[in-house]
Order: sequence, then C-alpha cells, then structure tokens
Amino acid sequence: MKKIIALLLLVSIFSCGNDTDKLTVTGTVKGLKKGTIYLKKVQDTVLVTMDSIIINGTSDFKLVSDITEPEMFYLYLNKNTKEDDRISFFGDKGLTTIQTSLDNFAYDAKIKGSKQHETLEEYLSMISKFNDKNLDLTKALFEAAKDNDTITLKKTETALKTFTKRKYLYTANFAVSHSDSEVAPYLALSEIYDANVKYLDTINSVLSPKVKASKYGKELNQYILDIKKSEQ
Repeated sequence: MKKIIALLLLVSIFSCGNDTDKLTVTGTVKGLKKGTIYLKKVQDTVLVTMDSIIINGTSDFKLVSDITEPEMFYLYLNKNTKEDDRISFFGDKGLTTIQTSLDNFAYDAKIKGSKQHETLEEYLSMISKFNDKNLDLTKALFEAAKDNDTITLKKTETALKTFTKRKYLYTANFAVSHSDSEVAPYLALSEIYDANVKYLDTINSVLSPKVKASKYGKELNQYILDIKKSEQ
C-alpha cells in the first residue's frame, strides 16, 4: 500500500511539473453557449491549431499547448458563422487567463499571463492613439481626393508621411528600450517591417543575447540580412 501511495505521489509531482512546461490558457466567454474555441500559433509561416474545445452550454474553457519559448498565440472563436473572432496574446510557459464576451470577443478581452504580454499591452495602449490619428488623416485624404481638393490633398499626404515616420520612430524607440524582451524583435517584424532598414538594424544591434537567440530574434536578423542582400 505504501509503495502504491508513493508511486501516485510521484505521478502527481511529475504531472504538475509537466504542466508548468506548457502554456495553459483558461477563461470565460460571457454569453457564449455554443461554438468552438481554438488556440493557434504560426509555425513555419502556417497558422496551426495547438488545441481546441467545443463549447456547449458552458462559457468556460481550458486549452493547453507545448511551448519552448515566449511567442505570439491566437485565440479564435468560431460561432458557426462565416467570420471568426480572434484574440492575440504573447504566451509563455505557465498560466494565461482570458476573460471576454461573445458580443465583443476581441475588444473586451482582459488578459493576464506572461510578462511579455504586459510589455506588448504597454505598447498597444500608446500606439492606439497613433492609429486613431492615422484613421483621421486617411479619412481626410479620401475626402480631399473625392472633392478634387489638390491643395488639401497635398497637405494631408505630407502630414500622413510625417505621422507615419513618427509612429515608426516611436515603435523603434520602444523596442530599443525593451531590448531584453521578445516583444522587441516581434514589433520590428510586425509593426515596422517596411521601415528604413536602419531602424531594424538599430533594434537588432541592442537585443540581449537571450532575445537575439529567440524565435523572433533569429527571424529579425535573417530578415535584415535578406533586405541588405536584395539591395546589393
């Protein structure tokens, strides 16, 4: 009997240890009664499903994925309609919790988990102001073109270019100041990939050794090499 109890304790310990080496996502989708929730990530340029759960009567969910380093994950909700809703988050080993609603799946999402996601949210809270201004300028540009107002059109085009440069500069500075986070190369690749290569080079040059060796660190370095090769 003592041997059996000891064996069960060992199994329990190893099971708990294995859980800490995985990404576990739990949460609630308020108002959801039926649908399928998918946990996905990009693997070799393809979006693959890591886990899924069919919701039928309960709005709670739990999804688990293998993970070796911090990276972006996506929570998809299929409501049996043509369009799927998606929540993006930076996942890491351990527990991530996501609380949201059926009506505003992505917008209402409150996420607690990795320190990388906290850094990403810090960036997104500021960049949202840039995005709002960008929408205003784009709308003004459209109106000027529709009214054939060449003077306003030229002024708005100049303002939009200046504003875009400011946005790129802010993103680059944010990445540099967070060079010890995997978020830095991720932002370079996702937000300012079409910026002047000098911005990308600056970010790449200050990354910590750990981040430089990460998935996005390697991808950023290769991306810069490819750009420079194409310019030769």
